[in-house]
Amino acid sequence: MRAGELAASYPTVDLGTPVVEAARLMADENLPGLIVVDGERPVTILPGTQVLRLAVPGYCQDDPALARVIDESSADVFLRNLGDRSVADALPNEQRELPVLSPDATVLEVAAVMARARSPLVAIAEDDGSLIGVITLDALLERVLA
Repeated sequence: MRAGELAASYPTVDLGTPVVEAARLMADENLPGLIVVDGERPVTILPGTQVLRLAVPGYCQDDPALARVIDESSADVFLRNLGDRSVADALPNEQRELPVLSPDATVLEVAAVMARARSPLVAIAEDDGSLIGVITLDALLERVLA
């Protein structure tokens, strides 16, 4: 099986998408992250953990024990602190390598790229860079273990 046959449609966001909207999409669809696109071209991955890094106060990240001093009702709504921030704000300064393969890549190539990039997503794109679809770790494992 080739990557193009395994690729499926997958939600995308652009750099200007509100990060709260991206987080809601990840939660609603049970996704580990999203592909960030510029027009039709994939540019990077927004992992859910980056949304958390933006939302969780720095002092709680530095010392998680400090998170315990926040009252429970405030702790339960920490994502509201994202305000008007965009996906661009949530991305790390060094953008993650976007694992992109052509539709004729093999399943082993997909696995190798996922492993090297430590990414649960691989974008499948045409030669012109336009996104065809995405292969998730779950889909890859289902195929390999079938």
